Amino acid sequence: MEKMLKKPDYAKEILEIMHGSFSEEDMLERISDYHENDIAEAFELLSEAERKRWYRMFGPEQIAEIFSYIDDPDSYLKELPLDEAAKVLSYMDSDDAADILDEMDHSTQEKLVGLLDEESGHDIKMILSYEDDEMGSRMTTNFIVIHNNLTIRQAMRELVQQAGENDNISTVYVLDENDKFYGAIDLKDLIVARQQDNLEDIISTSYPYVNDHEKVDECIERIKDYAEDSIPVLTQEHLLIGVITAVDIVEAVDEEMGDDYAKLAGLTAEEDLKETTAQSMKKRLPWLIILLFLGMGVSSVVGVFETVVAVLPVVMCFQSLILDMAGNVGTQSLAVTIRVLMDETLSTKQKFGLVVKEMRVGFCNGLFLGILAFVFIGCYIWLLKSNPITHAFVISGCVGFSLMTAMVISSMVGTLVPMFFHKIKIDPAVASGPLITTINDLVAVITYYGLAWLLLIHVLQMV
Repeated sequence: MEKMLKKPDYAKEILEIMHGSFSEEDMLERISDYHENDIAEAFELLSEAERKRWYRMFGPEQIAEIFSYIDDPDSYLKELPLDEAAKVLSYMDSDDAADILDEMDHSTQEKLVGLLDEESGHDIKMILSYEDDEMGSRMTTNFIVIHNNLTIRQAMRELVQQAGENDNISTVYVLDENDKFYGAIDLKDLIVARQQDNLEDIISTSYPYVNDHEKVDECIERIKDYAEDSIPVLTQEHLLIGVITAVDIVEAVDEEMGDDYAKLAGLTAEEDLKETTAQSMKKRLPWLIILLFLGMGVSSVVGVFETVVAVLPVVMCFQSLILDMAGNVGTQSLAVTIRVLMDETLSTKQKFGLVVKEMRVGFCNGLFLGILAFVFIGCYIWLLKSNPITHAFVISGCVGFSLMTAMVISSMVGTLVPMFFHKIKIDPAVASGPLITTINDLVAVITYYGLAWLLLIHVLQMV
């Protein structure tokens, strides 16, 4: 077997260069061979005094490149004088600069924005004016734009001229004579076009776009499906003000998944290592209080059926089985339903069809698992608990039937609860996760002990 090639530790190599006895010119020459991401990794391992030396050696433009690969660049930007920090921000993509400023206190933010050049200041102020959950807050003003009345040669000349300032060149955006968004051109199509060709022939006039005030979670699935390098951001007047790049889309999807994961756990938002104990408690405690009282309700229901437990204590052994399986099924239906509800065009008929489908799946799975429970639990009570075979399989039959019934009901609950919250404009993820778990516990307890009480005690009179 061939030995796997070991990936070089570029950050370590860069640190060795930085700590070496080379001249400044030689150091910069050697480091220029590495990617900015690896330089950023090494940069974070330096002391503050060492970083300040390299701020001077790199210069604001290269520092801006490095900062774009650092997770918390605002803490490093604070190590620079305000005028130097403003220069670094002016070289960064407007969305990255806006993200850094958003992490700073209002006073510092105002001072830095005031020191920026007019164009950078305008772009960053525009991005900061949007709410965090709006697409405008995610966009960058780093893109190429031309008008639709140019020739192929003029379009190429305009592209080359703008590429010095904007490096997102894989898609060229086109405006009409009223400066409104007209379409887009793939860079490859523009390169292979002949001078005598008509620019209009290579413009995609039905190119996808988003509006600046659209909510991120409402359109992220839509734009993700296009798999484009960038998507234009338009105002209500159809003016092109920015683009969402593929990197921005990936980050937005990652954040949405993280938020949904947090919500399903009953948190109001994702937690991080920087949060204080009080902040984490504030996110977790409200739902835990609600669930405490719902849990008391579940316990009270168990108390109602204490006569069943007193007469047939063996049924207590299988309570957790019923509860766990009902909870699992409900969570599966919840995940499917939340995913489907992202489509705002769903009709009432389609939603009803989803409920029926989930109940059908719950029934089929429940029937299969119920039969397995009937066989194996029956053998367990008969052989290991030394009960008569009839007595053993009557109890296991009740467990299997209860399991199937609980799974069908849990599938229905896991589908209807998020639909209800979606209908009343409450995020189904944050409201449904912990609630469904507790509701399914309640359903499972009532189903299991109710059937045991009805079938085993009153019908079959197994006293």
